[in-house]
Amino acid sequence: MNKALLFLNGEVPTTIPDTTNYKTIFCTDGAFRYLQKLNIQPDIISGDFDSFEISQFPPEIEIISTPDQNDTDFAKALTIIKNKGFSHVDVFGASGRQQDHFIGNLNAAYRFKNQLNITFYDNYSKYFFTENSTKLEGYFGRTISLIPFPECKNIVTKGLEYPLNNEDLNLLSRIGTRNKANQDFVTIEYTEGALVLFIMDEEFPILIA
Repeated sequence: MNKALLFLNGEVPTTIPDTTNYKTIFCTDGAFRYLQKLNIQPDIISGDFDSFEISQFPPEIEIISTPDQNDTDFAKALTIIKNKGFSHVDVFGASGRQQDHFIGNLNAAYRFKNQLNITFYDNYSKYFFTENSTKLEGYFGRTISLIPFPECKNIVTKGLEYPLNNEDLNLLSRIGTRNKANQDFVTIEYTEGALVLFIMDEEFPILIA
């Protein structure tokens, strides 16, 4: 699989995936500090480098300056990843710390959801924008939340404790938090809008697919 790994400057992940499963490791400049402590060297660093001198980085790392302040570091990193030919990216450090950054990261993922397959991981869950038809396997007993972005229509679910049958969710009225998989197979379908799926473990370990 043509998959990239991206680290952002959010909450530092407590568990790290096997980096050998990825063709290229990306990070934004702010995330480089904690990657150093984790003994992970990225292949590519992007950002405005307002708190780093580029000469500080090892010469074998590709440095891509993105000084444009009209978009987020995450959105600019996604542009780079897409232009490098990747189709999938796993993202760590998108949530936690300053929550306005988290909302901005969801906004960026929404804009790229038809161009890249983006999966977020944090210290509590994994989450992603679903396709119009999504099938899950092996999540029995997991807490699953369905968050419209900002609305999602005609949702049909199977395998959840509180099923939806051609029902609508809207961020300003009804959302689908804290549902639970009561079967090993879960299906989620909808006809219009966008939906973010959060899959949580009861003990909150990181979920590595």
